[in-house]
Amino acid sequence: MKRHDFFSLLRSVVFITPFFTQFAQAQSPNPFGIPTAESPTPAANVVAAPGARAQGWLSQGRSEVIARHGIVATSDTQAAQAGLEILQRGGNAIDAAVAAGAVLDVTSQNDTGIAGDLFALVYVAEEQKLYALNSAGWAPAGWTPEFFKEELELERVPGTGVNAATVPGAISGYDALLNRFGTMSFKETFERAAQIAEEGWGQGERRHRDLDSAVNRLIEDEYTASVFLEENNAPPLYSILRNPDLANALRLIQEQGRDAFYRGPIADALVARVQEGGGVMTHEDLAEFESEWVEPISTNYHGYDIFQLPPPGQGWAALEMLNILEVCAPVHDLNLTALGPSNPDYWHFLVEAKKLAYSDLQAYNGDPLFADVPIEKLLDKSYAASLCDRIDMNKASEPAVKGGLDGGTIYLTTADRWGNMVSFIHSIFSVYGSAVAIPPYGMILHNRGVAFSLDPESPNVVAPRKRPFHSIIAGFVMQNGEPLMTFGNMGGAVQPETHAQHMVNVIDHGMNIQMTTDAARFTHSQSSNRLSLEHSLYNLVGRALEAKGHEVRPVNGGAVGGYQGILFTKDPSLPVPVYSLQSIDEDHPVNGIYRAGSDHRKDGGAVGW
Repeated sequence: MKRHDFFSLLRSVVFITPFFTQFAQAQSPNPFGIPTAESPTPAANVVAAPGARAQGWLSQGRSEVIARHGIVATSDTQAAQAGLEILQRGGNAIDAAVAAGAVLDVTSQNDTGIAGDLFALVYVAEEQKLYALNSAGWAPAGWTPEFFKEELELERVPGTGVNAATVPGAISGYDALLNRFGTMSFKETFERAAQIAEEGWGQGERRHRDLDSAVNRLIEDEYTASVFLEENNAPPLYSILRNPDLANALRLIQEQGRDAFYRGPIADALVARVQEGGGVMTHEDLAEFESEWVEPISTNYHGYDIFQLPPPGQGWAALEMLNILEVCAPVHDLNLTALGPSNPDYWHFLVEAKKLAYSDLQAYNGDPLFADVPIEKLLDKSYAASLCDRIDMNKASEPAVKGGLDGGTIYLTTADRWGNMVSFIHSIFSVYGSAVAIPPYGMILHNRGVAFSLDPESPNVVAPRKRPFHSIIAGFVMQNGEPLMTFGNMGGAVQPETHAQHMVNVIDHGMNIQMTTDAARFTHSQSSNRLSLEHSLYNLVGRALEAKGHEVRPVNGGAVGGYQGILFTKDPSLPVPVYSLQSIDEDHPVNGIYRAGSDHRKDGGAVGW
């Protein structure tokens, strides 16, 4: 090498080395999003512009999942995969729903669990019929207003502790689904859940946040804290969680079926824990409980039949809201399609319709075995027409009847190669329910009893073996007697109003099954009369709605719950599939296609093949 070349190279190295040293040091303190004590949720600190799709609605968060052999959408990817695994092994949509639900009972005890309740709408292709399952647990025989007021000296049913829980209905519901329409047993459908509970699973962002928010409630009970916390703190984001006690409960149910929960060792543990805590639940309360098959209720919205479960669920409020929107729009010279979701009048009309429907919900809802809930009247179009003059398009109203409780849940949906479709919702109500886990089985006890009233004039007043007002609802759409769509939206009181928003999105605006959840939503508090708009929606119409008298606030996506949905598009040129071992062996597809969507606000997704 020539002398001047050597010095040129040396000067380059001397000049460049500090540059590279500086470059190497200019890195994030949380590379790859790995949390640290200083930044436990590092993604929240990153300021960046969102990317856009290359086709369709550019703000859509993810593509629809399209499949023909089977499809599952849940709020947890492991649950979705567990359901898909069952479908690929020859199970049907009912089997897959139970398997997916059981995994959520492990990974998502912030929202659900085997000591919770469930509801389901099941379309059985062979019968061309929609069935509805109510598996809401009833109150213990010892529950009366006097029990709470006089013995416990309370002014309302508590939201925490063993006296917040009615008999859990979930395992009975799983059993009812498998026995009537499934092809597999607890042994097969609970296997993945039990394995995950034993081996452990990774904690994602949303569930980490929920667990961190519940620490102060969970540490009040030593066993509960030992199940969910590490040294009385939430385990770090992305850490591995395990629940071997819950795995033991799942294994017992695999071996003994529902009797393990309602008559066997789990029942013994549950009753002992409740009575030890001053509760009155008995073995008879558990052993005598049965799920109930009920008739779905429906309304027709612009040519589509929208189905919900009957009371004590609140799904009928979504149907009443849709009736008001359909009947009252022309009265006020409105067309929702023409207005579109960028117009303040559009949102004002939806919010005012919601207030009317929820006022009836708060006034009338209760267990129909104990109270007269005039569903036929409330869902009549003429009744909706009688409400139209209560809407002032220039002024926000005060709700006629206030009330409502926040809570959480999981919603999942499945469909199989034979055309069976399941719309399924399952909950422990509040985040970590009653905050009481049942030893030695690692399961959180729900707090659904908090929804009861102690007012003797209320249709929802507490009574022995009565089921409380239920927030969890599952939706289904049919047209001309043919199955079309399953859908649901998690999130306590938000559910009916969001069900109605999704139907307006897909029917009036032509949004696809994913786009409807990626679009911004509102939620309105019937108690405070406060209107919450997701940030982008607030920026678009918030000031104009404030001018109409609404108390408006911007919120993040956690306020509006989370959605899943499946759409079936039938191909009339294809033969109707028939369930058989041959159809499983030869892997026959359904006579059409499924399209699924899942909310980007949650941790899950849709999968199919």
